[in-house]
Amino acid sequence: MLTVEYRPLDKLIPYARNARTHSPEQVAQIAASIKEFGFNNPILVDGDNGVIAGHGRLLAAQKLGLDKVPCIELSHLTEAQKRAYILADNKLAENAGWDKELLKIELQDLNLDKINLDTIGFSELEIDNLLKDINTPEKETEDISPQKQARCSLGEVYILGGHKLMCGDATKDADVQTLTGGGKA
Repeated sequence: MLTVEYRPLDKLIPYARNARTHSPEQVAQIAASIKEFGFNNPILVDGDNGVIAGHGRLLAAQKLGLDKVPCIELSHLTEAQKRAYILADNKLAENAGWDKELLKIELQDLNLDKINLDTIGFSELEIDNLLKDINTPEKETEDISPQKQARCSLGEVYILGGHKLMCGDATKDADVQTLTGGGKA
């Protein structure tokens, strides 16, 4: 069974041959994520407090001035397994992809929920590029006749540049709250 325990930050020893690099910008992103969401991903260490995985989180914790961080000890790994896992932990995550349509939906919903998108690791340019298809109305290539009008459903919110448009009833408080996120129009 894996156990999370808080260990003093200054007792953790980074792996000297760690091939994964962390730019100051990425460390700042990790620190912002920890500050926003908490330290939810423990640092993995060996029996001697040697860091196996979580070097970026370690640097972010130092940047934040934390005294203790959550750790999980993986004392069952051999020296060769530790070295292999250090590479595997990073490379296997890097090999994953993104479902861009679902990612667009998630980013749009998080934006509507007033989540600071700077805390999730995507650059402003990446977010803008992903959301531009949602934010920019597509050019109509076909004529919309009265028999073939566009339709929307109650409660749907559309982002139009810096504006929001909702299919709803402005006389209903719940609809106004959904559109404004509790703020004023």
